[in-house]
Amino acid sequence: MNDLVRQRQIIELLRDRPFASVRELQERLGVSAATVRRDIDKIDESGGARKVYGGVSALDGAAQGTAFARPYDENRDLAVDAKRLIAELAATMVADGDAVIVNGGSTCFHLGVKLADRNVRLFTNSMPLAAYLGDHGKCSLTVAGGDLHREPRVIYSPSQPVSFYASKYFLGAQGISADGLLESHPLMVRAIQELSLNVDQIVVLADSRKFAIHARNVALSLSRIGTLITDEDISDQHAKMVEAAGVNLRIASNGGAA
Repeated sequence: MNDLVRQRQIIELLRDRPFASVRELQERLGVSAATVRRDIDKIDESGGARKVYGGVSALDGAAQGTAFARPYDENRDLAVDAKRLIAELAATMVADGDAVIVNGGSTCFHLGVKLADRNVRLFTNSMPLAAYLGDHGKCSLTVAGGDLHREPRVIYSPSQPVSFYASKYFLGAQGISADGLLESHPLMVRAIQELSLNVDQIVVLADSRKFAIHARNVALSLSRIGTLITDEDISDQHAKMVEAAGVNLRIASNGGAA
């Protein structure tokens, strides 16, 4: 298969979905990660799609289908550099003695790791984060009660209301649009909405890929969000959308934070 054929196949794949990871394209096309990245560079240069952390994203409006939530283990390996930078900036918003809620999700996991040895009270519904903090953390840890849902790796029960109150609630999102934070999984929608009632400020941690993903359920409107932290690949269009909703937009980058 030559370069042009592979690149056409990648663009065709993005007609039905907003994003494809390097790993997925490797398996689908039967080539190396280096070859996939070269193809993505060429597609980005030609304007056929947009290069993003961890893979390639459809141009705005190109993907008309509804996205479904990726398994946690797959999503964990996407946009890792961006997620770490976002988590690093988010950690600066936490002061010693704070009580915070850190939601399930891979970007929030990175934040929890950075708070592990801090003098904070941390509540989480994330199974991976609770396990990590149990083994490695020194912070005060409260874990959500209820049933373990192996996908999306959270602990939740509608019959066990949360009695933990926090200054900040850190959460991610499967997708973001003018309607708000989007999720495919109804369980995540319920958990997010319930936890949002127990906090003073809501802080969203979302890499720029999320603005191209269109999930079917609105978990929270943008008007509920105090701050959104993303990476420097966010488009001007999406940045203006966030700021027009009254959200404080902060950009995490290797060169520092904005």
